[in-house]
Amino acid sequence: MSSLPSVIRADYRGEYRVYLVFSDRTEGVVDCAPWLRGPVFEPLKDVAFFKSFFLDGGTLAWPNGADIAPETLYEWVKSNRAA
Repeated sequence: MSSLPSVIRADYRGEYRVYLVFSDRTEGVVDCAPWLRGPVFEPLKDVAFFKSFFLDGGTLAWPNGADIAPETLYEWVKSNRAA
């Protein structure tokens, strides 16, 4: 892969799940629950706060400065598309 696809669309799908579309048209639902560990992610355990995500730099980000690396999201979607 020459460059990492970026997230171009994100839609909330309940609990800690987000439907993502990447710039290469890869798409799928990511369950972010496994990544909600550590101080910066603690506020995201409140679903109301979790839902305040936005796109920044081609990935999911939150108002408190938390984000999830785009390559992590991309690999999750790629490996779970058939699931």
